Amino acid sequence: MQKRKLGNDGLEVSAIGLGCMGLSFGLGPAADKKEAIGVIRSAAERGVTLFDTAEGYGPFINEELVGEALQPVRDQILICTKFGFKINEKKETVGLDSRPAHIREVVDASLKRLRTDRIDLLYQHRVDPAVPMEDVAGAVKELIGQGKVKHFGLSEASAASIRKAHAVQPVAAIQDHYSLWMREPEQTKFSVCEELGIGLVAWGPLGQGFLTGAITRDMKFDDPNDLRKHFPRFTPDALEANFKVVDFLKGLAARKGITPAQIALAWLLAQKPWIVPIPGGTKVAHLDDNLAAASVELTGEDLREIDNAFATIDIKGAPLSEGLDAAIDR
Repeated sequence: MQKRKLGNDGLEVSAIGLGCMGLSFGLGPAADKKEAIGVIRSAAERGVTLFDTAEGYGPFINEELVGEALQPVRDQILICTKFGFKINEKKETVGLDSRPAHIREVVDASLKRLRTDRIDLLYQHRVDPAVPMEDVAGAVKELIGQGKVKHFGLSEASAASIRKAHAVQPVAAIQDHYSLWMREPEQTKFSVCEELGIGLVAWGPLGQGFLTGAITRDMKFDDPNDLRKHFPRFTPDALEANFKVVDFLKGLAARKGITPAQIALAWLLAQKPWIVPIPGGTKVAHLDDNLAAASVELTGEDLREIDNAFATIDIKGAPLSEGLDAAIDR
């Protein structure tokens, strides 16, 4: 597995990471625990070093899964998790909370669930408008000084928030929703990443499964644990219109002898050397498909063809629900 660097403080990671959320939360029924552990450990065996989770995934159950799976190989990999939500006694997410005292509590709890003594990359999951970013960054700086955290990250933060945080504690990476059909970070984040030397970890790099070509026109997203049922881009009418994307990717992939998922991930890797996608995967077969993208080289002609094709496709529907979109800092 090839490596890439995030930030200027020596954080080197596999070119493709593993987003672990979908193994237990958010994209339909949770995977069988034994199988999920097998997927995570198989990823580590194949050279993946960047594993992404959060207290909010479940809540808590995904961190517990990741901690158990990675405990035997802890010193060979990097664990990323997140703070920033208010979670009540019923394990319901009821708002945002990035007060410094709460950050410290969350980190201590996450360390226990993750079965480790340090978090390699700690993100603020969503910017809390009630807490100055300088206070947030200061709290993480203290945790870094204590050895509980190695690197600081921000998820879905505006350029202004990134700058405020970076002035207090260098930001190694931001995590943003970025893919072939979600290109907003190119206009809003690339310049600040270039200027400050910050990496970008792309979540949703396969369009919540759509860009793999595995989603069919008649597929339903009615499982109560599937967030996509609330995404305008996944309504029946929008899906039908958006299949132009899949048709194009399947055609290009067939000509190149690879898969649509590999096209989508290789395209991301070709954009900037400091971009690292974290596709999910609930089966070892998904790893076979996704991780091979690190070895795919798209030519300049391929990249132009992709850009030209997407310029002519009118993608229908917002990528996220109104509630999730409202929590994004812009």
